[in-house]
Amino acid sequence: MSDLTALSAVQLIAGYAARDFSPLEVTRAALDRAEAVQPKVNAFVRLNAEEALAQARASEDRWRRGAPTGLVDGVPVTVKDILLQRGVPTLKGSWSVREEGQEWDEDAPSVARLREQGAVFVGRTTTPEFGWKGVTDSPRHGATGNPYDPARTAGGSSGGSAAAVALGAGPLSLGTDAGGSVRIPASFSGIFALKPTYGRVPMYPASAFGTLAHVGPMTRDAADAALLMDVITGADPRDWSQLGPVTGSFRDGLSEGVAGLRIAYSPTLGGQVEVDPVVAAAVRRAVERLAELGARVEETDPPLPDPVEAFHTLWFSGAARITQHFSEEQRAALDPGLREVCEEGLRASAVDYLAAVDVRMALGKAMGDFHRDFDLLVTPTMPTTAFEGGVEVPAGAPNPRWTSWTPFTYPFNMTQQPACSLPCGVDGDGMPVGVQLVAARHQDALVLRAAHALYAAGVADIPGPAMAAGPGGAWSGVAGATPAGS
Repeated sequence: MSDLTALSAVQLIAGYAARDFSPLEVTRAALDRAEAVQPKVNAFVRLNAEEALAQARASEDRWRRGAPTGLVDGVPVTVKDILLQRGVPTLKGSWSVREEGQEWDEDAPSVARLREQGAVFVGRTTTPEFGWKGVTDSPRHGATGNPYDPARTAGGSSGGSAAAVALGAGPLSLGTDAGGSVRIPASFSGIFALKPTYGRVPMYPASAFGTLAHVGPMTRDAADAALLMDVITGADPRDWSQLGPVTGSFRDGLSEGVAGLRIAYSPTLGGQVEVDPVVAAAVRRAVERLAELGARVEETDPPLPDPVEAFHTLWFSGAARITQHFSEEQRAALDPGLREVCEEGLRASAVDYLAAVDVRMALGKAMGDFHRDFDLLVTPTMPTTAFEGGVEVPAGAPNPRWTSWTPFTYPFNMTQQPACSLPCGVDGDGMPVGVQLVAARHQDALVLRAAHALYAAGVADIPGPAMAAGPGGAWSGVAGATPAGS
């Protein structure tokens, strides 16, 4: 039998249907992998072994009867410890959240849709405190190491999910992204991630970061993300801001290619960003491949002045709202960086906040006009590869906040556009490089289609992390600390 942890969700479903292997075998393999890598990368705050095995047995029975309950019946999934999951605590990386004395009896909408369609819940993945920054470490759960080098960061704030997918502890994971939090760790960890159009995936409870925050798939490839999007975009009445029903499937047209698409390639956002030469070269090769596949590529820049000050106003205000009623004891236990951000957020006025919203609206209009001429915008996902773990910014960063090194990601949370990251090479140390594809609002399927074309063309074929080596050697992806519960 091949290494079951190396298979995508699409491959698992095909294997179940053909009876090549069972959900129970796959779940045991995923749990074994999670337990093996956890001490090295700290991807999980909790492994749900007993529950996962029970779910896998039920799925196996359904497949045996030829009656799978949904699109992902029997597929191991992991969930970022920001999203509610029935039966287990949602601790959000913070000592301020009490595990005891709460019911924990509700699923977030995306988790509920996965449960309805037969997914097997392997574990809860690590996050920085309340998902507040672009790396994954917290006072409560420690730091998550990069699957390729545990001494470096996996990125964040969905770093645990990225490490879990990369290392084979389930091919599907749910992350959240309010400034790059699925795309940053995808780029650093060599996996695929999509930030959908805002409202396309229902969210409840609403994020304190408001309409900056998106729920998105973190997966082995674009085909798996399309499958997961077909599941998690189901309607949920608890989200008042969700978009209308999806017409058709995100898998429809996935293989139509990029011939004829108008693509804008912006290597530095008009000189605003200094990009590592190795990263720049890898991204340029990916863009050249798009042109070889028939896309009409033009090197040009979007009308996107850096919105960092407006983003900070929105972001810091959201953080301050989370901690508004904390006691002095609770504040003292916060991540020191988060405490600083909250103090700054408390100083923003309602007028400051509305001025930041005005900036968003102007950016949104500008990008809407830009996409009249271009179907896609391509940029590096990150200007660099993964840096040392346990710090908010790499050495030499121009300021102490994580936004100083994520200039390609947070602007598209301001504009609510769909954006993905996929691997396109490695640096001299073997660390992954990511390329970002961005489309106009509501064009999520187009982003997935273009990404799938790059996967089919071999652009994303990079060496896998050594920790993910199976019986036949390394494939692509994996990382882990001892679970907080099981």
